[in-house]
Amino acid sequence: MKKGKIFVISGPAGVGKGSVLKKLLETRENVFISVSATTRLPRAGEEDGVHYHFLDVDTFHKWIAQDAFLEYAEYVGNFYGTPRRFVDEALEKGQDVILEIDVRGAEQIAQKRPEAVLVFIAPPSWEELERRLVQRGTESPEKIEKRLLRARVECRTASTYHYFVINDTIENAAKELNAIMTAEHCRSMERMEVISGS
Repeated sequence: MKKGKIFVISGPAGVGKGSVLKKLLETRENVFISVSATTRLPRAGEEDGVHYHFLDVDTFHKWIAQDAFLEYAEYVGNFYGTPRRFVDEALEKGQDVILEIDVRGAEQIAQKRPEAVLVFIAPPSWEELERRLVQRGTESPEKIEKRLLRARVECRTASTYHYFVINDTIENAAKELNAIMTAEHCRSMERMEVISGS
């Protein structure tokens, strides 16, 4: 069975990564969305193994010692990471794996899995990103300003990614992401293996 590929999706908060992935899954099959592990407590309605793998701090540190994460980081006193086992199991089943992680996590993935395909999703403009952050209605003006500053820093790293998708509309961005995934499976080395094996 042909192994799947890893696709790392990054982009600033509010750019609509989750919405684009949801739209992608309407048309693309055999895709595994990686679920991160975290030490933070579950919020109302969150399920273990669905939204996150909820771990206590000691268990998280044991996983770090066992090299069980493809990437991990600490945010505001809580740890977050991508468990290696679930990703590898999906790849062996021939599924493409999507990791929705920030630019720092993407750097770690690129070091450990250089074959991973990095896709950066950007807003059509800074004004539109600010509008989307405000429209969410979940953060104060001060937090929105901090997110916008961080977004500018993150976007400077976009040139290190293999692909750059502009989320002007969810439909267009999902189509581009779908095209990228299809193109990656049409690479000559992969197709030559099919021919030589027949």
